[in-house]
Parts: sequence; C-alpha cells; structure tokens
Amino acid sequence: MQRTLTKLFTMAVAGLLVLSLAGPAAAKTLKVGFLLKTMQEERYQRDKAAFIKKAEDMGAKVYFDSANNDEQTQLMKFENLLAKGCQVIVLQPVNTGTAGAMVKAANDEGVKVIGYDSLLVNGPLDYMVMQDSWAVGKLQGEAMVEWLKAKKGKVEGNVALIMGQPGDSNAAAMSSGALEIIEQNPGLKLVAKQSHEGWSPDKAMATAENVLTKYQNNIDAFICNNSGMARGVISALDAQGLADVNKVFVAGSDADLVNIQYVAQGKQAVEIWKKINPLAETAAEMAVKVAKGEEIKADKNINNGFVDVPTVVTPVVPVTKDNIDSTIIAEGFYTKAQVYGQ
Repeated sequence: MQRTLTKLFTMAVAGLLVLSLAGPAAAKTLKVGFLLKTMQEERYQRDKAAFIKKAEDMGAKVYFDSANNDEQTQLMKFENLLAKGCQVIVLQPVNTGTAGAMVKAANDEGVKVIGYDSLLVNGPLDYMVMQDSWAVGKLQGEAMVEWLKAKKGKVEGNVALIMGQPGDSNAAAMSSGALEIIEQNPGLKLVAKQSHEGWSPDKAMATAENVLTKYQNNIDAFICNNSGMARGVISALDAQGLADVNKVFVAGSDADLVNIQYVAQGKQAVEIWKKINPLAETAAEMAVKVAKGEEIKADKNINNGFVDVPTVVTPVVPVTKDNIDSTIIAEGFYTKAQVYGQ
C-alpha cells in the first residue's frame, strides 16, 4: 500500500513538473506573421524592428518576410506564413486590388488578416492599421500653396504629381489629397500625373527629366508619393541646377534620412513624416490581441468596396527646415548628427 501511494505521488509530481516545463513553451506558441510588400525603402527596416520587438514583448513569435514589390512572390510568402501556423497575419499588399484573395484563403483556414499601411480594396479584410494617406497628400498640397504664396505672392504655377505603384490604394489616396488642393486653386496647372511601377526612384527621375524637358524647366512644384521618388526628382533637378527650395518645390513622404537631410540643406521643401513606431507597434499589439481573441477598439470603419473594415489610424507630421529640430530630432527618430552631419 505504502509503495502504491509513493508511486502515485511520484507520478503526480512528475506530471506537475511536465506541466510547469510545458507552460512557458506553450506561451510562446502564439504565432504572428508580418509580410511587407518590400524592403526597398529605408523606413521598412524601422517597421520590421518596431513590430517584432512589440510582438515579442507581448509573448508572440514573429515570422517576418517581404515581397520585393512582386505580387506572385508575396502570394508565395503569404502561403508560407499560413503553412507555419500563424494565427494572424499582418499584410502590406503589393497589389491592393487583388490581395483580397489571400485574405479569403487565410480566413478559410481560420486565420485573421490585419491590413498594414496600404488598404486592400474590393476584398475581405478583418482589420486595418494605417496612416491617413489622403491627409498626407493634402498636407503636401497645403505646403505647396504656402510656398507659392511666399515665393510668388500668389498661388499659380505648373505642378507635377509623381505617383507610386499603379492601382495601389495608398498611392491613390495620397494623390487624391494633393489633387483636391490643386483643384481648389485655379491658378495651378497639373502638367503631369504619372504612376511608377515599384515606386521606382529611377523611373520617377526619368519622369521628372521628361517633364523638365517638355516645359523647358518651367515647373514650380513636384509632389511625390514617397521619399524614394522625391530623391529621383531631386536628382533630375540637380542636373539642371534646380535642386533648391528657392527655385522648385518638392514634397516627399516617409522621412527617409536622405530626404530629411535634403530638407535641412534646402533641396526639398517638405517631407511628410508618417510616424513608423506608432504604426508598427499598434499593428503588433492588434495582431497579438486578435490572436488571443481580445477586442480591438477601432478609430473608425472604412469601406474598401467590399466590407466595412475596423481601422486604427496613426499620426502624420509635415517636416520642414523650420521644424526638423522640434519634430524628427526631438522625438529621437534621427539625431542632429545624422541630419546635419555634425
């Protein structure tokens, strides 16, 4: 009898030991996928780092990948995240018009998808975290209007709109914000409105060169959907001795370091800082909560042509030469030495 009790006690202790050892391991089985469209732009290193840190701090294992701006590559990477057993996937789609098919495939397997940065259209989506892309374009347009008033005393001139990936909802939203300002000012003439495959800086540079040639350098403003394309435009302006805010207005978006340096140097008028950490950290927090079945508090619902998507919106800030120190540098995004080379 005594031996039987001893044996049962030993088995019970062993069972508790197995459970205690399994506990921490079980806590780490929460799997979250994070799939970006590209790592081409400098900013995406920050997105990746901030997302992974936040999610891991909350106990999740993150599977990260990117798609080199290629739709088929992204489909393959997405399927791989499903195969790894991710309970939630945070997706920045390469093609916002067709990515709904990936979401449907995930939903069919019981996997939720959170859209990131670029809103997919005409397809299912569980949640969205984004900056207000329309507001980005509007801020660029408003900055251009103020620049024209200061330089010419009136709002008139030739404007070129340098757009991102054809059909991308983010590019369309940013462009629509800028176009609204242009249309409100009859003195402005939109001389170019060009999309660029892969958000290519080189293609943006070629567009700028063509526009400058066609209009004999008589272009007052270039509004660009991102930092990389703004750099391409500035390269074209530089070749003509026009990379100077006293001569031509250039607006970008993403706050890549080179562009912030251009703002400080007087080559670029404004760069819209789409704050990365709040975006990435919010997405990570949402992903972990969704995986745990917890409630998400959305700022608003956005209809994407197929469904009303509960959406969380994070801030954007215009950065000019006058406020670099009080925005980008004060909040530690870049150091003074990085921006000014001191």
